[in-house]
Amino acid sequence: MFLFDTMSVLRAAGKYDDQVPSCITDNLNDRLELRPYQRDAFCNFINYYENESLCRKPTKVLFHMATGSGKTLIMAGLILYLFKRGYRNFLFFVNLDNIVQKTKGNFLSTTSIKYLFSETISIDGETILIREVPNFQDIRDNCINICFTTTQGLHSEMWNVKEGSMSVEDFEERKIVMISDEAHHLNADTKNGRKGEVDNESRTWEYTVNRLWDSNRENILLEFTATCDLQNPYILEEYENKIIFDYPLRRFREEKYSKEVKAIRADINRNDRVIQAILFSQYRLKVFQDHRLGIKPIVLFKAKTKNDSKEFYAEFQELLAGLNGKKIRRIMEKSPLTDVKHMFDYFTKRKIDLDALAHELRSEFSLEHCISANDEREATERQILLNTLEREENPFRAVFEVQKLDEGWDVLNLFDIVRLYETRDASKGKPGKTTISEAQLIGRGARYCPFIIEEGDDKYKRKYDDDIDNPLRVCEELFYHCQYDSRYIDELNKALIATGIMPEEAVDIRYELKTGFKKSEFYKKGVVFSNRRVENDDVKELLPSIRKKEYEYSVNTGKTTMDTMMMGAHTNSSVKTHVERVSVSEIASINYNIVHKASRRIKELHFNRIKRNFPHLKSMREFITSPAYLGNVKIAIETQEEHLSPDMMFGACLYVFQRIGDAISSVKQTYRGTCEFYDRPFREVFKDKTIHITDPHGEGEGISQNDKHIRDDWRINLSDEEWFAFNDNYGTTEEKSFVAYFSRNIDEIKANYDMVYLVRNERQLVLYSFDGGERFEPDYLLFLRKNKNGGYEQYQIFIEPKGTHLLEHDKWKEDFLLQIKQRGITTKTFVDDNKYLVWGLPFYNHQMRMDEFGDSFNKLINDG
Repeated sequence: MFLFDTMSVLRAAGKYDDQVPSCITDNLNDRLELRPYQRDAFCNFINYYENESLCRKPTKVLFHMATGSGKTLIMAGLILYLFKRGYRNFLFFVNLDNIVQKTKGNFLSTTSIKYLFSETISIDGETILIREVPNFQDIRDNCINICFTTTQGLHSEMWNVKEGSMSVEDFEERKIVMISDEAHHLNADTKNGRKGEVDNESRTWEYTVNRLWDSNRENILLEFTATCDLQNPYILEEYENKIIFDYPLRRFREEKYSKEVKAIRADINRNDRVIQAILFSQYRLKVFQDHRLGIKPIVLFKAKTKNDSKEFYAEFQELLAGLNGKKIRRIMEKSPLTDVKHMFDYFTKRKIDLDALAHELRSEFSLEHCISANDEREATERQILLNTLEREENPFRAVFEVQKLDEGWDVLNLFDIVRLYETRDASKGKPGKTTISEAQLIGRGARYCPFIIEEGDDKYKRKYDDDIDNPLRVCEELFYHCQYDSRYIDELNKALIATGIMPEEAVDIRYELKTGFKKSEFYKKGVVFSNRRVENDDVKELLPSIRKKEYEYSVNTGKTTMDTMMMGAHTNSSVKTHVERVSVSEIASINYNIVHKASRRIKELHFNRIKRNFPHLKSMREFITSPAYLGNVKIAIETQEEHLSPDMMFGACLYVFQRIGDAISSVKQTYRGTCEFYDRPFREVFKDKTIHITDPHGEGEGISQNDKHIRDDWRINLSDEEWFAFNDNYGTTEEKSFVAYFSRNIDEIKANYDMVYLVRNERQLVLYSFDGGERFEPDYLLFLRKNKNGGYEQYQIFIEPKGTHLLEHDKWKEDFLLQIKQRGITTKTFVDDNKYLVWGLPFYNHQMRMDEFGDSFNKLINDG
């Protein structure tokens, strides 16, 4: 069992503290918001370190975390925590000097945009300074003393001792925290099965580091890498009980913290490929500027050798000098790529003259805006410029390199990588060393470039995955421009999938409104209603998505699964468990102290803090027991025991309150949805749309309603059904079940209404909950019309099919849908005496909710 699995077992058993100590949260830079996985990384280490029966001495752990996931932030937080635990001396080392210099800026320079600490660090009421020291002879007990070096430099100092250098004795006489970045470089002995066999004459880096770490029982070695080779049996054996936290690139992408990656292979000459890349870069710059965002996209030109890169560096300016509007038009008109057509359409709609665009490119990518990192000297001398490319005052738009930036390069605004060579190095169908390094560079460039468009957006996550036609989607993508070679792309895809930066399968689906529907009067003249979101400074309750949600908590169930690797076979243990559902107010009625004690453990739920968010709150008891706050929060506790013990309830409350505290602290502005609904022309809201689906077939997404794999009683050729506005339905299995249910009732519906249209809503119409202004995009809109006295009465019905596993999780959405009708506020009568009514129905679920949904649906059909 991996060490991180052991920590999960402790969490499930309620023997785990979910709270990140204030010495960390209060002393990291205010602009940094801890992500959930970063909190888990801190808590895993702290729970391990403070568990005397589990923590080994001296202590050595590995944080196996994706490139771009914030490993340096974890280092900074652990420095603060370990200072509080009595450590004063810290050694940071890594194999490349440019990474050392970058990390110095992150730890020491308060003026750096990537500085990690608060302006003032205060622990236990004392102000703490951070000092860079050359060794551990000149240390101060009230300071964080950090020595920065390369792994090679550390190795040399230990075995070629000279005055003023570190020595083995320093590590024997003082307890020291050693922090190793890119730690996979330390495994040369282990990966070859030679660990412990090294003599003094053949000492390696790994030997040196382990010798220093093992010289004092109180020493700590914190290793960080994104690429621990766990396929190697020797590495697996060494690190299985040391990987304290595992956050692979695959999860990083799936949780939307990275850009999406597209490889653009084009059978065009290299120069046209280069021009296409800088056109995309300028296109992104303009899209960002349209939204008043000062983000400057970067292009990286990757050559095979240093000489090739230097030659192209000079040729690039000659290429720009001859660039004109005619050449740009030729490249864009010749390309069949949808993304190029979107770019061309953008330039055309905004009447951007292509000769003027060529002039822009000559200026934006002129020599003074290009930077080379082709050798050690350049990479070292220019590392500050290379690591601050996001700054508006940083002038560079193009970077030229071979491999000096494959590790340790921090850049968020890299959006295009151009491969300047066309060789392959695969062997027997497997990606070669060069291809793997290219995949690693792509992973580094795939870090998300944060931005916010609408209040409430998550700044650090992709927002437009399913909205391919949105111009901002190109600002969440990394393009890798390369030759048209299907074998190379296959090798690169294998490498990218192996690293996790690309999904194994993805598909683009086109939703098109039927030609016949577009000819209808409803499409041409019809209206659709939605409400708006406005600021709300008079907050009287928790957001519905927090207080009307069921949280799951597992208590030491003993469930076990054995997986037969590579065969997809699973053997599950037969452990009998049951789920007790209990609300916070019910636990409080049993023993109020359980709930109160758990809330006191969560800093964000201290009364003085929540009072700022909820000014009408009178007491902590009200916050705990009132249905407007925590009272009706439900917890589903899975256990083997017949009855819930106080410890179980306390652990469940602590677990849930941490998540609620995180949710409350992430809210910067409160809103409410307007009770008035506003009309817009239907044709302006619902249009043809392309959506992007990763993992097609999961939950039925990406499959046609008429696909042969669909259940016989759900399979429908929707292209033949005039009541369905779009060409097909590619939604979840629950959606397909609903559409089939609707189809079975269509004759009865048509008998009562003169017009019937069911419309799939693919992020085109948005509602905002009345209580908290939370965004909601109902899956379907049903439009029904009855002709009356020269006019008509029209119903607009919101319908949301919902999988069983989400019925309780998304209950706030169902409550909101029912409120639309209950509040009786959305009936509209225009001057032409046409009457419009807007309703919502209960969730549709074919397994559990048919009585409730069916009653409401039948009442609508028959009674209106």
